[in-house]
Amino acid sequence: MTEQLKEFTFLARTAPYGSDRSSLLLDIALASSVFEKRSNYVFMDDGIYQLLKGQNADLIQTKTFGKTLEALSLYGINDIYVLEKSMKERCVSEEDLMLDPVVLNQEKLKFLIKNSRNLITL
Repeated sequence: MTEQLKEFTFLARTAPYGSDRSSLLLDIALASSVFEKRSNYVFMDDGIYQLLKGQNADLIQTKTFGKTLEALSLYGINDIYVLEKSMKERCVSEEDLMLDPVVLNQEKLKFLIKNSRNLITL
């Protein structure tokens, strides 16, 4: 985890399906990267479900959200994290996740937030 001040920290807190909050946050993050602003992207609470491998949204006739997350690295957002507490509460292991995020505890999350100019959460 870098100690450099980040322009944005994005907190993904909602499940990938059932509302547009997940895709809105991703769109905001990708748009901010166009201006070459360094960002953190943190998955927490039900947002960790966005990272699950093997998603297939064909049955609900929508795009599979997990596939769109691969765009993060293409847009230069490489500081990707997942909250350890959220994983434990939902019985999700690191092997279940795509993108190989860094696992954070509460203290490291506080540090990321403190060292960010802007916090955006959905």
